[in-house]
Amino acid sequence: MRRRLAGLRPALALAALWLVLTAPLFAQPLLLAEVLESSRQHAPQVLEAMARVRAAEARRTEAEGAFDTVVTGTAETRLSGTYDGRLLGTTVTRPFLRRGGQIYGGYRVSGGDFPVYEDESFTNQGGELKVGALFALLRDRAIDDRRFGLFLADTAVALAETETLLTAIAIQRRAIDAWLAWVAAGQRLRVYRELLAIAEERQDGFRRQVREGARPAIIVTENEQAILRRRALVVDSERALEAAAVRLSIYWRDADGRPQVPAEARLPQALPPPLPIGNSSTDARTRQALGTRPDVKAIDLRLAQASEQLRLNENLRKPRVDLKVEASRDLGAEGLGGPSRSGTETKVGLAFSLPLEQRTASGRIAATRAEIQAFALRRRQLEEEISVTLDALDADVRASRRLVELAAREREAALELARAERRRFQLGASDLFLTTVREEAAADAEVRAIDARLRQAAAHADLAAALADLSALGLSPPPSGSTVRN
Repeated sequence: MRRRLAGLRPALALAALWLVLTAPLFAQPLLLAEVLESSRQHAPQVLEAMARVRAAEARRTEAEGAFDTVVTGTAETRLSGTYDGRLLGTTVTRPFLRRGGQIYGGYRVSGGDFPVYEDESFTNQGGELKVGALFALLRDRAIDDRRFGLFLADTAVALAETETLLTAIAIQRRAIDAWLAWVAAGQRLRVYRELLAIAEERQDGFRRQVREGARPAIIVTENEQAILRRRALVVDSERALEAAAVRLSIYWRDADGRPQVPAEARLPQALPPPLPIGNSSTDARTRQALGTRPDVKAIDLRLAQASEQLRLNENLRKPRVDLKVEASRDLGAEGLGGPSRSGTETKVGLAFSLPLEQRTASGRIAATRAEIQAFALRRRQLEEEISVTLDALDADVRASRRLVELAAREREAALELARAERRRFQLGASDLFLTTVREEAAADAEVRAIDARLRQAAAHADLAAALADLSALGLSPPPSGSTVRN
């Protein structure tokens, strides 16, 4: 058995070497969707923004604490003096969520004797049960500090989510640029490598022909010059590809969120078609952007906050009129307070207050109205900027489409000229200099065609980002979400 295993070791070693050498041939291309998903899940800026959302949600929970049920208790006893009264009581209070006021209930029990000026401390021997409610009739009825604080906390969560979406859109847009630049760099390198291969293949033939006396020796030198020039282009393109791969690693990360540099073997064969943008008119796109862009939503949320602040400030102008309803009943045998504690007691009361000069409310209202006007003007400015930006981007899309068509036609013409010039050179009707010029012109035309497609893809990506097209940017559904309560 050992001999048989020893005999298999060379074959296993060769198989392992073959797998290592051929692994790049089977590498799957790194597609844009994979990069966008990676940047969406692992980009530190997006994770930071999502952490801010969680912080805002925690502060909303804190704001909800203003409506928590509160239990209070008291215990009193006299240690010296004429009277020996003792009192123990507890009260449970819960504010109303939808209107101003609160509901409360309590229990207290006393023992011993109290002075006449503390007559209310007496209870029957079983203690006293009390339940009541306080209703704000004017001021604080529709809005108060607690409900305003909860609204602010809700909108703060929504604002944090819009900031997250803004950050994610910017990150995805840069990720698209980085991936396109990497693919385009790979395409340029392919063009220059093919150009170099033509000259190197031709050099072998020239050396053989020089040895046979069919061509002068200077032609080898002339072609060597072309080889060196093209090799320099290859080296520069390799450097550009490596730099593009490193920049792409910022957005393409592993499962642990660490940047990973893509290998050349994972380059796609060609630049993909640009992101779909539809055929909507500029007006329709403007309406779409106003409905989807997070920066517009952020201003709307700020306007909502200011409008709610105005409601709170106008609330200060109203007089405070509070209605109090209360019922109590003493339990058990009659205590030292006498028979007046027995039976059920109900009370209704009103409390009224009004600042006469209203300067605090007037100042706050004026300031808030000015703030609302400022937000409205900011929104108008943003709407105009969006409209102008979309017009410019639409022009870029049309121009880039035309440039792609022209570059493709130029490329085909340059390639045809290069092929024809090579045939003429093989037949002796042309020289190496003109053939080299034609080949390099064809390579330049191919590179310009690549750059034109790159520009078109970038223009479409710019338009998708300006429209906040989450599906095109790989953000559907968004990174996080919460709903603002009405």
